[in-house]
Amino acid sequence: MLLCACGSSPPRGGGEPGTQAIGRAPLKSGGYYKDDGPGENAPDLDRIGDAQPRPERLHRFANNPYQVFGRDYIPLRTPAGFRERGVASWYGRRYHGQKTSTGEIYDMYSMTAAHPTLPLPSYVRVTSAATGKSVVVRVNDRGPFLSDRAIDLSYVAAYKLGYVQAGSALVDIEGISFEGDRVVAVAPSPAPVAVPPTQPAPLPAVSQPGGVYLQLGAFSVRDNAESFRARVSKDLEWLTDPMTVHAQGGMFRLQLGPYRTQEEARSMAERIRAQLNLQPVLQVR
Repeated sequence: MLLCACGSSPPRGGGEPGTQAIGRAPLKSGGYYKDDGPGENAPDLDRIGDAQPRPERLHRFANNPYQVFGRDYIPLRTPAGFRERGVASWYGRRYHGQKTSTGEIYDMYSMTAAHPTLPLPSYVRVTSAATGKSVVVRVNDRGPFLSDRAIDLSYVAAYKLGYVQAGSALVDIEGISFEGDRVVAVAPSPAPVAVPPTQPAPLPAVSQPGGVYLQLGAFSVRDNAESFRARVSKDLEWLTDPMTVHAQGGMFRLQLGPYRTQEEARSMAERIRAQLNLQPVLQVR
């Protein structure tokens, strides 16, 4: 069976900019097509809340194995224990009002998402790796069918995570499961990666002096910041720049630096982006 994203619509992607205006918040560009994004009379996006997880019966047909572009997909039967890190894109008005894979009508102002193999419907928490912001969305569609994309969020969900203008962002996707009618778990964070002997032990959260830094991520829990620090240390064995957890505003921020100049920091950011598909954020204090 050949299943295309958004019913009869062409497969989605992400990342081509455009310019418009919405409700109270300025429209930021993004999406796969130049004319994607919200139209006129958009609701107040800041007042739209997360999807509210509840047990739902799986769709009778949308969870069958299928094929797109010569690739086979076998959907999961449960989101329990699901965890994935990948690039999120978004889709907007080109699909607004069209049928999703479950037969529902896609609403770009609802907290929904499309995924190649998660059960339809199901619920996941999506967290920005760069900022630590997270949203809960209901997965009710298939896609994206691009090798460098993990999930498509609705326009409003991408707006909430702050990557509408960029078109895509690195995110963590965590499945939400139930016990009866009760939400029992968001898939647990992975066990902390053992720090190689050549790497220093986890550092305490510290206040940093002024300078030029690269922020790799922001976390509400310090253990998650330390776990991610250990993972980066393992993946970037060549990295010798100081990497610290900086406590600020109730968040634990994993940062590199200080660097002598912004140019030096940008050069390092590009090297990290190329290897980890993670875009560090330049910060000057």
